[in-house]
Amino acid sequence: MAEHSARHCCLGWDFSTQQVKVVAVDAELNVFYEDSVHFDRDLPEFRTQGGVHVHEDGLTVTSPVLMWVQQHGSVYWKAGANQVLTSLTPDLLLREQLQACFSISDSPVWMDSSTTAQCRQLEATVGGAQALSSLTGSRAYERFTGNQIAKIYQKNPEAYSRTERISLVSSFAASLFLGSYSPIDHSDGSGMNLLQIQDKVWSQACLGACAPGLEEKLGQPVPSCSVVGAISSYFVQRYGFPAGCKVVAFTGDNPASLAGMRLEEGDIAVSLGTSDTLFLWLQEPMPALEGHIFCNPVDPQHYMALLCFKNGSLMREKIRDESASRSWSEFSKALRSTELGNGGNLGFYFDVMEITPEIIGRHRFNAENHEVSAFPWDVEIRALIEGQFMAKKIHAEGLGYRVSLAAGTNMPFSEVVKLAPNPRLAATPTPGAFQVYEALLQRYAVLEQRVLTQTRRPSE
Repeated sequence: MAEHSARHCCLGWDFSTQQVKVVAVDAELNVFYEDSVHFDRDLPEFRTQGGVHVHEDGLTVTSPVLMWVQQHGSVYWKAGANQVLTSLTPDLLLREQLQACFSISDSPVWMDSSTTAQCRQLEATVGGAQALSSLTGSRAYERFTGNQIAKIYQKNPEAYSRTERISLVSSFAASLFLGSYSPIDHSDGSGMNLLQIQDKVWSQACLGACAPGLEEKLGQPVPSCSVVGAISSYFVQRYGFPAGCKVVAFTGDNPASLAGMRLEEGDIAVSLGTSDTLFLWLQEPMPALEGHIFCNPVDPQHYMALLCFKNGSLMREKIRDESASRSWSEFSKALRSTELGNGGNLGFYFDVMEITPEIIGRHRFNAENHEVSAFPWDVEIRALIEGQFMAKKIHAEGLGYRVSLAAGTNMPFSEVVKLAPNPRLAATPTPGAFQVYEALLQRYAVLEQRVLTQTRRPSE
């Protein structure tokens, strides 16, 4: 790394559930160093499994603060902790100096789902789930920090009263490097059910619904690209960081992914994993009951959307095993051999409760919109893939995603086209695809609502 010491470099940290990763890049974004610490393997003294502690109720999931964790997690600093941060001695490890600085030693993380009562209370306070989504970008979610704070205040008011500052994991990590409390950034802060995403200030109604005196404990949020200060002398003296090193506000993993992939307006990033995830750059968001709207980490005037589809790769693998003899080659052959639009056959494949939308089960419809019990094997495969990608398009547009150009009303179309960026061909569109799927998308949306109505729990 010595050859890069004279260059302008950035050191990035990724605090995930199971490990901490570090990446160093130069001014041209070339990676010249990376490493990681795996919690279960490298820090066995914390006795975690998959980086967390699952409690006896099966709903509460925490991680030791001194180890550390992921997005939507929260850290509770005890009164006087900031004084400790500002006077760290380079002769001792951080763990030795910070072990008495937390009012709660095991902090809730994103996997925790024990705050349903607090979620319902928050939504009721502001006028319902859609009202909360319009205000904060999301309906109430159990893993979101505001609801976690509300539970801690209700169940452990003494610990809450001893708390001087509440950090997200992102701002907690930045605080270590800064040597004082780092502010929460707008992007990660908009995943708390507390921040008004339009005004970028804390919602007084949401704060009041969660706990008293919360605004003071959170501090004022800042834009995600803010330089929050110079690095702590602790890291200069102990690890040789240059004294002029600046600390930029830390953010959440999802906003960081949008920034790291260098997405721009009109771009979509699709991650096909255990859960399929969409990242969208939005100019005019339309918060809904599904998905999330965050403040954009790159452009403070814009927004980003996140859509998560729980039935992702495992669902595709199940259909492959059932319909294609466990062979991806046979799976692909079925897609090539069936026609665009699948003869009007549509399918919904949710073996586990889906997030977007909240549906479970397999539901198949023929061209006449009649539900059927089964499809031929090749039709089944195309119905799965077409359905998954139609759902992504429908729900992305539901949050405000559009591909469009802006121009004066008196400008001819030939001039408007010149404003478009140079196209980058990723795949050649199949002739007639637009005509086929335009009608199919409308049918899919209608049938999705029918299935949602039929499967919705009576209490809803």
